[in-house]
Amino acid sequence: MKIISILGVSGSIGTQAIDVLRNHKDKFQLGAISVGRNINYLEEILEEFNPPLVSVMEESDYLNLKQKYPEIEFTYGDEGLIDVATYKTDLLLTAVMGSVGLIPTIKAIESGTDIALANKETLVAAGSIVMQKAKEYNVKIIPVDSEHSAIYQCLNGENLNEVKNIIITASGGSFRDLTREELKSVTLKDALNHPNWSMGQKITIDSATMMNKGLEVIEAKHLFDLETTQIKTLLHRESIIHSMVEFVDNSMMAQIGNSDMRTAIQYAFSYPERIYKDNPLDFNTISTLNFKPMDLERFKMLKFAYDALEIGGTMPAVMNAANEFAVAEFLNGKIEFLEIEDIVESRMNQHQVVQNPDLETILYYDALYKRVEVNEW
Repeated sequence: MKIISILGVSGSIGTQAIDVLRNHKDKFQLGAISVGRNINYLEEILEEFNPPLVSVMEESDYLNLKQKYPEIEFTYGDEGLIDVATYKTDLLLTAVMGSVGLIPTIKAIESGTDIALANKETLVAAGSIVMQKAKEYNVKIIPVDSEHSAIYQCLNGENLNEVKNIIITASGGSFRDLTREELKSVTLKDALNHPNWSMGQKITIDSATMMNKGLEVIEAKHLFDLETTQIKTLLHRESIIHSMVEFVDNSMMAQIGNSDMRTAIQYAFSYPERIYKDNPLDFNTISTLNFKPMDLERFKMLKFAYDALEIGGTMPAVMNAANEFAVAEFLNGKIEFLEIEDIVESRMNQHQVVQNPDLETILYYDALYKRVEVNEW
């Protein structure tokens, strides 16, 4: 029986992870969990799984739940995330959104816990530090993103020196068929209508801007220790091929399947084994697979990510922080869709890069570039 703890149990990845646990109660047991403000959903999980340790965001929720469920240990706030991350468990799924997952992930690594990583921002902001920590503490980092899970599976048992390129596929998001002129009039409702995947709001917007793919490029650099020139992106509308690896002899290996994050989550949970899952891919329903080169002028956010990766230092963290701020502004109706790009580009251009930053420096710039007024700096 493998014990699985979850940071971010009420988000899109977290709820699908619960489905995996629910379908395989003979193999997995829920450990410690964290949730934000979705207390109604949390109580459903408490009734069904009775986890030993639970962290919530607000102290008021902590006090109420502690009284209502005396047999369960509760904690809250930023320290609560660390409590969950360092709880003795076999695997920690980091499924919180944004850079808030960075410190808990590092603390979990330092406690010797293997990580199922669904929080892109952790490696984007501090990939070198995190991967060095994982190496130091002999901890596995198993990717949960469908694209990185695909690459991870394709590379299983392969010689990394024989890898020529990896190809990360992209559906193109909600606006893949629109011109930049047409993007000026899109709405929040339009942006949240992803053609292939069911995801949380932030990641859906990132998919629409193509920043999500940019974050994946940076994450892949750290996960697989590749040169930037070896990380390719390809528009693939159907989201059937989740990513590919090209080897030096020009052979290619791909991982294919339905657009269902539960597959990647389950693989991370059961690794190195595979276990049964229903809903197989039906080849009788697939008439064609389409591929198209990525246009970096059309998808500017992807270009920003490649630029940030090439510049290095604190630039990826600044790009990520600026994007988190801009997406939140868009979700709150304060800016237009294309202004997300403008904010990210402006804040990247203003930043004086610090090379080889320590964790404290990364956290400083992460907080700084989430501030509202650029001119205040």
